[in-house]
Amino acid sequence: MYCFLRLSVLLVGLIVSAGSYAANAVQPLTTADDLGPKVEQPIEFPHDRHAGDAAKGGMQINCMYCHTYARRSIVAGIPPLQKCIGCHQSIESVRETPRIKKLFEYWEAKKAVPWKKVHDLPDFVRFNHERHIQRFVFAQNKPVQEACGYCHGDVKTMTVARRQKSLSMGWCVSCHQKDHPVDATSTKTTHGPNDCWQCHK
Repeated sequence: MYCFLRLSVLLVGLIVSAGSYAANAVQPLTTADDLGPKVEQPIEFPHDRHAGDAAKGGMQINCMYCHTYARRSIVAGIPPLQKCIGCHQSIESVRETPRIKKLFEYWEAKKAVPWKKVHDLPDFVRFNHERHIQRFVFAQNKPVQEACGYCHGDVKTMTVARRQKSLSMGWCVSCHQKDHPVDATSTKTTHGPNDCWQCHK
């Protein structure tokens, strides 16, 4: 009887502890519209100012001007500090703002800005930006912000980018199962691959 009582107390304790841990754990994204965790960046980069609509004060810069590797590589890439300085050394009107001062501090210290990943996938997932950009932007003639926004959300309305799509396996598979035109002039459609090895290492 004594052993049974000790075992019962132990089990109740484990259940309460597990329940407490689960309640405090970071909740996974559940729908395509959930915002991901807010990632604090070393500089609050204003995507809305750079990529936003001109009517709202944006400069409508093409995503691939800064993320140059997206059209020719697996990763989209983060622009080198030299690209930021190349523009901002000639824009006197914002030179004394806190963000730009911090940008020049990194430049003068000869250090890269330690940006943090927002759309980070597990190491066993292989996503190829080039393949998607070549298909949707260059073959289908979709606007760049629309093509990028399908996975990244409406970045041109954000300051620091924030994850807005679940990027789960089910979410990706649902896109691969859709009919996508082969190119802008064709009525022929194809699906994305459904072979595990296309996306997993």
